[in-house]
Amino acid sequence: MDKQACANAPVAEKKPRKPFEYIAAVFKNVYVLYAISIICFLSIWDLVAVMKVFGKFMPRPVEVLQQLGDMFVHPLAGKTLLVHLWFSLKRVLIAFVIAVAIGVPIGLSMGFSPYINAIVKPVFDLFKPMPPIAWISLAILWFGIGETSKIFIIIIGAIVPCIINSYNGIRLVDPELYDCIRMLGGNRRQEILEVTFPAAFPAIFAGIQISLSMAWTTVLAAELVGAREGMGFIIVLGMNLSKPAMIIGGMVVIAFTAWMISLAVTRLERWVCPWKTNLE
Repeated sequence: MDKQACANAPVAEKKPRKPFEYIAAVFKNVYVLYAISIICFLSIWDLVAVMKVFGKFMPRPVEVLQQLGDMFVHPLAGKTLLVHLWFSLKRVLIAFVIAVAIGVPIGLSMGFSPYINAIVKPVFDLFKPMPPIAWISLAILWFGIGETSKIFIIIIGAIVPCIINSYNGIRLVDPELYDCIRMLGGNRRQEILEVTFPAAFPAIFAGIQISLSMAWTTVLAAELVGAREGMGFIIVLGMNLSKPAMIIGGMVVIAFTAWMISLAVTRLERWVCPWKTNLE
């Protein structure tokens, strides 16, 4: 068929899309689904508060926003909301970095060496089931009620996931990967650098993210005792003053901050190990 015939050929008209097809296309957008999920959650929350299912101790979402705005402006115990958040964030980050710096090497050493594993694992299995809150009394006796005791308790809670996931990341590397690099003439150093670490990084980062969540959980427990600043202090103050909006407001700030830090860790993971399959 020549060019003239192609030019004269009739163009197939596109059929107009039906309304339900437009609706289906909109609902395939993940951000639309995110928005629907949040709107539904807030609507159910507001309905429960209006119907007083939990009495007067369930504030409406707008009341929580008003309380947050008030805490941004008016100090609590001489500090605004951002200052309280900074104290909690500082404790979490210091303890989190220490936990990762200690826990990841221990877990890797256990995975690489059966001798280190035989020495460390029995003791680790003994302390692993102990909740971090159980250490509060000892931490106060050892370090007082200052920052050291709070950071110590957070480290206890955050170090366990780092050790477990680092250990499993090394132990569960596919043996076929080692066979491949050995067939190509790779030595032990190349096995570790080009197979073991790249294969174990996703598990290690998963442990780091769990460790971060545990750090936020534990900092609240640490701040429940003898703290005059921090998000845990705000939640306890809201309970003492019978202000549920203050309690939920503190919870919302913690959740949003933890989500932002977790997002940063996820971005770092994608940069460090881009070969990981994205299942999100």
